[in-house]
Amino acid sequence: MADADFSWEAPQDRFPPLGSETGSQKLSDEVLVGNARWFIVFRWVTIGALFLFQILAIIFSDILTQIGITHQQGWPVSVIIVLVAANVIYIYALDSRRSTKYNSPSINIWCQIIIDLICLSIVVHYVGSIATPAPFFYVLHIALSCIFFSTRESLIVTLLVCTMYTIMLLIENSMFYQLFLEVPADPHAVPGEMIESKALLWMFTLNTLFIVVWYVVSRLTIVVRTHERDLVGAYERITVGQVEKDQYAVLMTHQLKAPLDAIRSKINLIKGGYCGETSAEIKDVLLKIDNRASGMASLIMDVLRLERLKAAARSINTRENVSIKSVIIRCIDKLMTLSDSRKIKVSVSMQDFLAEGIPDQFEILFENIILNAIVYSHDGASVEITSAIDEQNSSTTVMIVDHGIGIADKDLPHIFDEYFYTPKAVLHNRASSGIGLSIVKTVAENNKLHIKVSSESNVGTTFFITFYGVNLNASDTGPDQDPTVSIRPQ
Repeated sequence: MADADFSWEAPQDRFPPLGSETGSQKLSDEVLVGNARWFIVFRWVTIGALFLFQILAIIFSDILTQIGITHQQGWPVSVIIVLVAANVIYIYALDSRRSTKYNSPSINIWCQIIIDLICLSIVVHYVGSIATPAPFFYVLHIALSCIFFSTRESLIVTLLVCTMYTIMLLIENSMFYQLFLEVPADPHAVPGEMIESKALLWMFTLNTLFIVVWYVVSRLTIVVRTHERDLVGAYERITVGQVEKDQYAVLMTHQLKAPLDAIRSKINLIKGGYCGETSAEIKDVLLKIDNRASGMASLIMDVLRLERLKAAARSINTRENVSIKSVIIRCIDKLMTLSDSRKIKVSVSMQDFLAEGIPDQFEILFENIILNAIVYSHDGASVEITSAIDEQNSSTTVMIVDHGIGIADKDLPHIFDEYFYTPKAVLHNRASSGIGLSIVKTVAENNKLHIKVSSESNVGTTFFITFYGVNLNASDTGPDQDPTVSIRPQ
């Protein structure tokens, strides 16, 4: 038994829009909103870490002092309060305020970065600006600014980091005031000079590191965005090429349809005796020609139907609430002659529900799947159609089960490919065009459905079609709404 999941619901914008100049490219507002929310979640984690640090500072204050981390006057609590208040404001701006010139995702992230840098500077000051690795957390904001903003804006963030760290070291080591004096306050204080030299070394080293990190990450970001822009162009060219191919397929099938109809018309005239008597051998040949022409005519109609469905995916369609059980019953009625000829019983046992979508396309989807279930079932077998409701997620799954030749494990992932069919399926149904399930795929994509297929060779196949956002309060009136409907062969 093999299973395969198929889902074709793709985002509307596969690639985020980019700027016209490589150096000024920024992410789209939609992506920036997602990144801003990621920042907010990360900040909650930071708040939790600071809260834990405050508890550890109270319990193990002596140990922290020995390793160079001083805990003075509960500064973690002040930082926590600032970060919590900032997070609440960020969430309010994103969720409750409409986006304006002064409330854009870019400004939101800018505010987050500035407040975070101020809070980080406070943390670095108290934890240890040269005694611990805490200053290296500045690198995170530099890297993220290179990803989120343009090269120029990320450089501003980097310079802001260098400035904050420099000012903090100058203040900590009393060098800030000495910069304005001609003579140091205590030139003979050797220990102080050693501390100042160490601070200057850290200042120079880390500021250089910050600039280097900015340069490397910003260059890599430009390369990535350039490749992304090339991918956008390639995707657009592929899309245009696909549309042109579809248009050519429609033109080709229309050109084939007219002479094929004429050939079949002439064959019918000869078979009907309107062109004189014909021998049995000629009639046999004409019958074979007509059968092949009939198969080609079916292929042409399938191609035209598939291209129409693709065109529908590129246009705005009127979506309606459709009774799925009524659609299934209509499909079974259309296929009753075929099921009777094969002595196959088709039974329906499901609760009706309403699904939003394109009505005609739902009928096309179920007609193709049920047709395959009948065609590839063994004579005298049965096809069962049931449903399972998930009220929590407002979804319903329709199961169509047949007892037939099944699908091999290696072929299952390819069943929705255009013009794909297995040799085993051709032996069972020589009229197969390999397009039926391609049509099902297109309908599922147009209507945002999820399909799972489970199959075992020589045992049978089950299709699971899942509808989301369904209305379970469908009307229960009318003969088509009976809980169980069985269509038996005559």
